[in-house]
Amino acid sequence: MPVLNERAYLRHAVESVLAQEVGGPTELVLALGPSSDGTTELARGLAAADDRIRLVENPAAHIPVGLNAAIRASRYPTIVRVDAHSELAPGYAAHALQTLARTGAANVGGVMHAEGRTPFQKAVARLYNSPVGLGGGAYHGGRTEGEAESAYLGVTRRAVLDEVGLFDETIRRGEDWELNLRIRQAGHAVWFDPELSVTYWPRENWLRLARQFRATGAWRGELVRRFGRSNGLRYFAPPALVLLVVLAVVVGVLQLTGVLGGVASILASVLVYGPIVLYVLLVVAVACARGGGDLRQRLWTLAVLPTMHLSWGLGFLTGVLRGARDTVDASRLGSRNTPLP
Repeated sequence: MPVLNERAYLRHAVESVLAQEVGGPTELVLALGPSSDGTTELARGLAAADDRIRLVENPAAHIPVGLNAAIRASRYPTIVRVDAHSELAPGYAAHALQTLARTGAANVGGVMHAEGRTPFQKAVARLYNSPVGLGGGAYHGGRTEGEAESAYLGVTRRAVLDEVGLFDETIRRGEDWELNLRIRQAGHAVWFDPELSVTYWPRENWLRLARQFRATGAWRGELVRRFGRSNGLRYFAPPALVLLVVLAVVVGVLQLTGVLGGVASILASVLVYGPIVLYVLLVVAVACARGGGDLRQRLWTLAVLPTMHLSWGLGFLTGVLRGARDTVDASRLGSRNTPLP
């Protein structure tokens, strides 16, 4: 479990891991980044109270670096990746081990079920669980078991990790997708089991959500630069929306200044404004749909859905054009684009 500034979530995440029963020895290795909110002190207290918890340092504060440090320090033949912002369902680990044995797969993952506490977080969680929000990947609500492109978190055979290599430490986001690509290229199966469920707690405010999605989009753009069409088509929808909005602004300026008029103006309006109007109607329909929650949650949905798509799409375009470079997810780190406090 990589950990950075997770004081509000760490205890529950750790408890959900330690409650797993697999009929054999287990350990929880926490990779501690340089937190500034008391997370490190909490982790040390938890480790002092339970000898199954081991601590390793992750001074770089990057997720793949912390994951690799934890994996290298681990002692058992199966690696269960867990997240400090998540909680494992009861029986998760035992069921995952059974699925590994039954399918012969190298890596097994399940459903990321987002939940929220505040109206804002509930709105984000609902969109995480919807194909409209995150593009319909299997682990965002799939129901059919079978081979998959990637796995959320992942329960992996250590022997396969040793064969293909650990996480690529030059990739700050999307490192799990890239690892699963190497696993599949090596001839192993990545498996989705909808009976596996992990509770995920999204970001707590609008600015943090926007930062998270911009960084994630930038690294997906970087992955497109590196691996091209190995990336699914659904990843290209948000950047297409961003380009459409930019084109609409340009067309609007040309119309207001009189440069564009007549039939050309009408045609441009239909082709450019039409899809944007349809998108706005989609956002409104999602906010008003059944299960949308109370009024505050529905109003937040009107802001959250475009934020997710536009932030991700803008990040994607910058990642494709110039590479992700030093982009990190600063959504838990105040105003600075750096993992260090």
